[in-house]
Amino acid sequence: MDLTLYKYLNGLAYHHDGFEDLLRFFAQDAEYFFIGLLALLFLARGKWASRNARHGVIAAGLSAALALGIAHVISSLWDRPRPYVAHATVSHLFVTASGDPSFPSDHATAAFAIAVSILLRSRRIGLLALAMAVVLAVARVAVGVHYPSDVVGGALIGTSAALLLWIPPVRRPLHALADWASGVYERLVAWALRKPVSSPPS
Repeated sequence: MDLTLYKYLNGLAYHHDGFEDLLRFFAQDAEYFFIGLLALLFLARGKWASRNARHGVIAAGLSAALALGIAHVISSLWDRPRPYVAHATVSHLFVTASGDPSFPSDHATAAFAIAVSILLRSRRIGLLALAMAVVLAVARVAVGVHYPSDVVGGALIGTSAALLLWIPPVRRPLHALADWASGVYERLVAWALRKPVSSPPS
């Protein structure tokens, strides 16, 4: 089933150049979307600022770090070959080959950790991030670098890390840290602009 779905998505990319070009872009560059989104959510000021969104940014960063750490441990225990190595005769690789183990997908792991962390605190922006995480995961399979189970495993690890940081005993100090970082940022900007500090709305 895993290989069958891999061959189907990878084959679609191989036979449809427009589809392949789009998914290759997401597979390689979607990480910049997440970086930009986190920066925008935290740095936004005035009517665009949101305390909940800033909470999500801090949680997303820590969730991604935790999830990637877990993924690294798993990949060190199970050196699963990439599909283009294990099934070279039926694979089409559209991006640069990687020497890392195939399971789990680091891209999917980080993307879902970030997306779910934001979704738990800011629904509309979180849904956008979650949709992008799904597209990224599909793209990583379509361009030939992962099996579907690799990205599903990464999604589960990332989601679990985000949920772990959502439980109240962890969430409260985490949000306090986000409020502190937000206050430091607002004071630095106010000092630079010589304007009064205003707290972002919830």
